[in-house]
Amino acid sequence: MNEMIRISQVRVVDEEGNQLGVMPTPKALQLAQERGLDLVEVAPMASPPVTRLLDYGQFKYEQARKDKEARRHQRAVDFKEVRLRVKIGKGDFDTKVRRAISFLEDGDRVKVTVQFRGREVSHAYIGRDLLDRFALSVADYGNVDRPPVLEGRSMSMVLTSTQKPGAHPRRNDAEVKTQTSKEAVPADAAPPAASDEQEAPATTSTGG
Repeated sequence: MNEMIRISQVRVVDEEGNQLGVMPTPKALQLAQERGLDLVEVAPMASPPVTRLLDYGQFKYEQARKDKEARRHQRAVDFKEVRLRVKIGKGDFDTKVRRAISFLEDGDRVKVTVQFRGREVSHAYIGRDLLDRFALSVADYGNVDRPPVLEGRSMSMVLTSTQKPGAHPRRNDAEVKTQTSKEAVPADAAPPAASDEQEAPATTSTGG
């Protein structure tokens, strides 16, 4: 690394970050050799160029780690797709919603597509209603960027995330389902009024 510096003089910063001032390059190289370090240009466009005494191998490792961290936080937005069928059941629909929420929480864009079979395409309004219901289900996580459009035997819309990538830890399906259930009942709902008549113990219903 040292032999790549061909400028007659450089500004030197030591391994602790202390400024050693401007000196002839041969002297800077000698200083680096005496300390068992490398002389590395860290600002080659400066006048004179700024160099630093450091372990070049360690320097490259730290630089690669920082670059990887930067890419993780500033990654390109991915385009995900979720596919639905006209006759999709409630359980499958909820699963698709949770998957879309997971993508949106990561900051991705999501294309939601309804696929028509046979004569279903003649009832395209059913697909639009399904997409509208889907958009409403994920409204806390993303907005409709492109409204439903019929394309051949499918209808699709595009959702854009309103979340910052990494702002929410990825949650599993059970956690999302639990939250949805809790949100269904207002937290400040008033307790049932007391009655003089003795009531039968309340029962809990899980459906229909």
